[in-house]
Amino acid sequence: LCAAVLLKDMKLMDVKLGQLPSWLAMRDFTPGGILGAVRRGYDRYYNKYINVRKGGLGGISMVLAGYVVVSYIWSYSHL
Repeated sequence: LCAAVLLKDMKLMDVKLGQLPSWLAMRDFTPGGILGAVRRGYDRYYNKYINVRKGGLGGISMVLAGYVVVSYIWSYSHL
């Protein structure tokens, strides 16, 4: 049996293009909601790439690559 998932409980990748405006309207854009989303994203990243039993360079190299890209963009403001 296939259970119907409410639109507000769907992940962004599961939302159809026609449902996107109503899905965005259901999001919490208050400062607390944005802070909660950032915290959940950080926890998800930390548990997937940093807090693992057999660690590798994947998570740290992604952070460093992001830093390089952001610093490049800041250095060349005409981009």
